[in-house]
Amino acid sequence: MAVAPRLGWGAAAAAAGLRRRLCQMMNPYTIKKQPLHQFVQRQLFPLPATLYNPVRYMFIQTQDTPNPNSLKFIPGKPVLETRTMDFPTPAAAFCSPLARQLFRIEGVKSVFFGPDFITVTKESEELDWNLLKPDIYATIMDFFASGLPLVTEETPSGEAGSEDDDEVVAMIKELLDTRIRPTVQEDGGDVIYKGFEDGIVQLKLQGSCTSCPSSIITLKNGIQNMLQFYIPEVEGVEQFLERKKIHSLICFQGLYHCVPLLSDLKNPYLGTDFSALLNVCLAFLPILPHLS
Repeated sequence: MAVAPRLGWGAAAAAAGLRRRLCQMMNPYTIKKQPLHQFVQRQLFPLPATLYNPVRYMFIQTQDTPNPNSLKFIPGKPVLETRTMDFPTPAAAFCSPLARQLFRIEGVKSVFFGPDFITVTKESEELDWNLLKPDIYATIMDFFASGLPLVTEETPSGEAGSEDDDEVVAMIKELLDTRIRPTVQEDGGDVIYKGFEDGIVQLKLQGSCTSCPSSIITLKNGIQNMLQFYIPEVEGVEQFLERKKIHSLICFQGLYHCVPLLSDLKNPYLGTDFSALLNVCLAFLPILPHLS
C-alpha cells in the first residue's frame, strides 16, 4: 500500500508561496499593465541582496622565517611593489591603516611591508601562531577588499642613491639593492644603508631580521663577506641601532643582546659578571658610535 509523501512545513510553505506568486503573475490585470519584455524578465523569487554582491576571495600563504617570532604573509598581490616600510611600534604606523589594524591584534609586536609580502612579528615565543593567524588573515583580507590605500602618507624607507655619493658609497648601495636586499627580503626582512665611515658600513636591519637570533651572523658572515669581496675599501659591517633601541635591548630583552655591540667596540670587560656587564652597557650608551 503506497504511502503519500508528507511535505515538511518548509516545503509546504515554499509550495504555497510559489502558487500565490504564479497566480499573481498570471492575473490578466497584471499582464495588461506590464509590457511583455518586463513580464518575461521578471524573477519568480528575487534573491537576497547579499547574493548579488561579488564576494572577493583571497588566498593568503604563510612562510616561515629564520626568526621564530616572525611570520611572512603573502597575499598573492602587490603590497608595496618596489619598496619596503618598517613599523617597529604602533606609533610608527600612523601613515598606514593596515599596519594600525594589525597592531590592534593582541600579541603583535611589529609589522613590516615588503614588495609582495607582509611580515608580522609576535611579542614572545610563548604566543601560539595558531591563535594569531586567524585574526591576521581576516584583517588582511578585509583591508584589501575595502580598496583603501595601503599608505596614506609617504615616508622614506631607506637611503636611495644620490648624485653626491662618492664612487665607493654608490657601489655599496648598488650591491645592497641588487644582490643583498632581495635575498634578505625572501626571509621577510630588509637591510637599509645608513652610512659609511672609516671603512665601516652601517646597516639597519628591519622586519624579521630585527630580533632574529642569527641576524648578527648574517650581518658578519654573509653581508660583510660579500661587500668585502666586491669592494676592497670595506673593512667591516656594523648594525645601526638607535638610542631607544639599545636601551630596549639592555633593559627589556636581556644583556646577551648587548654582547655583539660591545664586542664590535672590542670591550675587554665581557665576562660572566652580569652586574659589571650592565654597568659597562650603561656607560657606553652616550658614546656608542651607532647612535644618531
